Amino acid sequence: MRLIKNLLALLVLAIGALWSLQGIGLVGGSFMTGQSQWLYIGIVTMLVGLAGLVWANRSRI
Repeated sequence: MRLIKNLLALLVLAIGALWSLQGIGLVGGSFMTGQSQWLYIGIVTMLVGLAGLVWANRSRI
């Protein structure tokens, strides 16, 4: 179960990174390219992914 949680959190983190890169125009080929709102949406998504990683790997007492 921990592996699945980690993989999902990493997927969310990667999607957020992609959206951020599209938002600043480094990755082209999408309607999101160059749209600054996608930078902010991507940053929030990456933070959710990081929180998911922390949650998935917290120690069980």
